[in-house]
Amino acid sequence: MAQEKVKVHGGRNTMPRPKLENPRQTLSRLMKFIMKYYGVQMTLVLVLILVSVLCNVQGTLFIQSLIDDYIKPLMQQNHPDFSDLLHAISRVATFYILGAIATFTYNRIMVVVTQGTLKRFRDDLFNHMESLPIKYFDTHAHGDIMSVYTNDADTLRQMISQSIPQMFSSVITVVSVVISMFYLNVPLTILNLILVFGILWVTKKLATISGSHFIAQQKDIGTVNDLLKR
Repeated sequence: MAQEKVKVHGGRNTMPRPKLENPRQTLSRLMKFIMKYYGVQMTLVLVLILVSVLCNVQGTLFIQSLIDDYIKPLMQQNHPDFSDLLHAISRVATFYILGAIATFTYNRIMVVVTQGTLKRFRDDLFNHMESLPIKYFDTHAHGDIMSVYTNDADTLRQMISQSIPQMFSSVITVVSVVISMFYLNVPLTILNLILVFGILWVTKKLATISGSHFIAQQKDIGTVNDLLKR
């Protein structure tokens, strides 16, 4: 990865800040690191995410059945019997409860995975830094070195605990919803997909801009840490 340095007071360079050139490769290495120690937990998380998404999608699809198969027939009856409607609602409520339980469970598991991974990451990082020569610490700002253990590690925590589960959930949700939409109405589905691709294009442009600001923010945090260290 390409690197760049920032000057701080005292004439000393901050630690080189890598530019992310291969995000897919970086994500792949991170997933391999996690799966090495928490393969069973991550597999269970993926299954629970699948259960949660399918339960929520099933509840959404029930709206059509609710109107066509229950409400409209009941409106045409002089003495409506709500037992079938109540039974259907109870069934959907059960799905929502299962989805909520699955969501709660995989979030709890991800807490264990995240904290365990961060501990191993910090331990490996500390062991690596112990092997570095004294010259490295004399030529790099202490604030930037501290930032690796604090701010950068916190960014990694957010990615493991939030971004990765959300990525899995989003992929499964999109696939499930698209299949359901094509099943219900093909023309409207095509129109929605066109709009979605337009939104994704705009989002990509905004992400590029915000990414550059995030890198600048991390540099400034390292500089502030170095000033506070003195």
